Amino acid sequence: MRQRELLKIEDLDVCFHADSPAANSVVRELNLEIFPGETLALIGESGCGKSTLALAILGLIEFPGQIIRGKIFYRGENLLTAAEKRLRQIRWKEIALIFQEPASALNPLRRVGGQVTEALCLHLGLNTADAKQRTLQLFESVNLFEAGRCFQAYPHELSAGMRQRVMIAMAMACRPKLIIADEPTTALDVHTQQEVLDCLLRQKEEGGLSMLFISHDLALVNSFADRLAIMDRGRIVEAGTTAEILAEPQHAQTRRLLAAAQRFNNAFDYSETRAVSVTRMQRLQQENF
Repeated sequence: MRQRELLKIEDLDVCFHADSPAANSVVRELNLEIFPGETLALIGESGCGKSTLALAILGLIEFPGQIIRGKIFYRGENLLTAAEKRLRQIRWKEIALIFQEPASALNPLRRVGGQVTEALCLHLGLNTADAKQRTLQLFESVNLFEAGRCFQAYPHELSAGMRQRVMIAMAMACRPKLIIADEPTTALDVHTQQEVLDCLLRQKEEGGLSMLFISHDLALVNSFADRLAIMDRGRIVEAGTTAEILAEPQHAQTRRLLAAAQRFNNAFDYSETRAVSVTRMQRLQQENF
């Protein structure tokens, strides 16, 4: 029997400039589930609403953005009706976000070690000495060698890969149940990309966590994602197990993303003429075809 969803999103709409003639729906009628211990990869082109969804889950949509309707349940609790105090308790302790660009997520005027220890003091109530010791342990666990030197470094003194490891350490600091990784390997070279990805997946497995991995690249996620959700123009247009979707892609956008991945990666056995499965077809909303 399958476990109850850790995170469940129902009919979510996020709009920008909702009260103006230029209103723009970025997330539309979106439904999504994440189960304990699984990795769900959310795949879509840039601008389709993936990062907006990540911010909506954590209650971080800012003006002129607005959640118009929907429900976001975390362990049965609707986050959209939760008070800000409760959301602050959930952020980092229960759900942590790894931002796409650590250079902009980290404070450039503060040493990175202090930024992690501050989170530990704030969310876990640790004293400064214990928080520093925990931070050094975290840095070592994400393969930031010379952890003491990294602790004292400013963001600009670290490489892009090292900054992303700091973000992973920060996300893991409070031992959350769910990690949202928003394009965590963007702008990294292939070697560093694989190192960061291996680091993230190791932390996920060792902690027994669930992960929402956001990406535009099917070739990147096919080896580790349990399930895929394909997003196009604010909607989930196809969802299923990774093997199922790669074997029988139903939606045109899925086929386009697979074709794009195939141009750079020969690992896919994919043909646009493959016959479709009627049972899978029935699971998709007719309006998406």
